[in-house]
Amino acid sequence: MNTPLIEILVLAGIAVFLVLRLRNVLGTREGFEKPPMPAAAPARERRDFEVIEGGPDLDITDHVPEDSAAAKALSAMKRAEPSFGVSDFLSGARGAYEMILMGFERGEIADLRPFLDDDVYETFETVVQQRQEQGLVIEAEFIGVRELTLSDATFDDTTGRAEVTVKYVAELTSVVKDAEGQVLEGSATAVKRQKDTWTFARNMGSDDPNWQLVATDE
Repeated sequence: MNTPLIEILVLAGIAVFLVLRLRNVLGTREGFEKPPMPAAAPARERRDFEVIEGGPDLDITDHVPEDSAAAKALSAMKRAEPSFGVSDFLSGARGAYEMILMGFERGEIADLRPFLDDDVYETFETVVQQRQEQGLVIEAEFIGVRELTLSDATFDDTTGRAEVTVKYVAELTSVVKDAEGQVLEGSATAVKRQKDTWTFARNMGSDDPNWQLVATDE
């Protein structure tokens, strides 16, 4: 055999040897394989943000000054009953105002008993009885609460009794008629603006969720 042919055979043998070695080391790939995914980053031990504690409670400071006595009382209510929310209370107070006011105007107060303090209920009942004795009928239509503000709040740490005072400005129509249906006062079309200041009370942490109306004023 001539020298060039020998060199070619030697080189071919070396190539085959290298291919076999690479197959043993790397293995074989069949078909399409995605490149290996980068290793997942280790879990971070800290969150991307920290909750800043000790700041003002917006549920309170949205309604009363931060350092006021009312704000401190509302904070105490929340500590006594963590589920209590000022905004939620005011939303309920808005609905309670319409329900109680219209029940009183129409003389339908029996269903209001759970929501009225004994003294308030007796006062309402006396007025309704006097109307009935005089043959008076009130026809009223509630239009809506135009303004609602929390004006005061107190809390007794010893008894757990909470009181919240709310000022209302509402609009309604009201007509007073006698037994014959004659209009004595008011108008079915004239809208009047009514202002009331009501105080609600409840023992925080009690099983009864209802707040009671304990005082009314203009």
